[in-house]
Amino acid sequence: MSEHQLKEALDTLKQTGVRITPQRHAILEYLINSMTHPTADDIYKSLEGKFPNMSVATVYNNLRVFREVGLVKELTYGDASSRFDFVTTEHYHVICESCGKIVDFHYPGLDEVEHLAAHVTGFKVSHHRMEIYGTCGDCEKKHAH
Repeated sequence: MSEHQLKEALDTLKQTGVRITPQRHAILEYLINSMTHPTADDIYKSLEGKFPNMSVATVYNNLRVFREVGLVKELTYGDASSRFDFVTTEHYHVICESCGKIVDFHYPGLDEVEHLAAHVTGFKVSHHRMEIYGTCGDCEKKHAH
C-alpha cells in the first residue's frame, strides 16, 4: 500500500516539475509510513542520521512544496508546531486533549454537509474540517491509577 502511495506521490512531483532529491524522497516516505502526524522537527530528527547535512529549514521547505502540490496537509491545532499529514482518502482527526496525539478516523466524506452549508449561506464552500476531542487510551490508563 505505502509503496504504491509513494510511487504516486513521486509521479505527482514529476508532473508538477519538482525535482526529486534523496531528501524529498525520504521525507515523503517518512510521512506516508508515519501514523503520528509528525512535526517538521520529528521528521528532521528521524532523518538527520541519514542526511547529516540536512537542516530543519530543508524539511520545512520541502513540506511547503508538498503542501503546494497537494500531497501533504498542514494541521494546525492551536499548539505552536504544525503537524503534517500525507493526504489520503477522506478522513478526520480524533485528538487527545491530554497528550495531543492525533489519530486518523476514516469516515465517508461529509460532502452533503458542504452542499447544505453552501445552499443555506450562499457561500462557495472550499473545504471543511472535523475534529473530535477526547482522551486517548494511554492517558486514560495513566489517570486511572
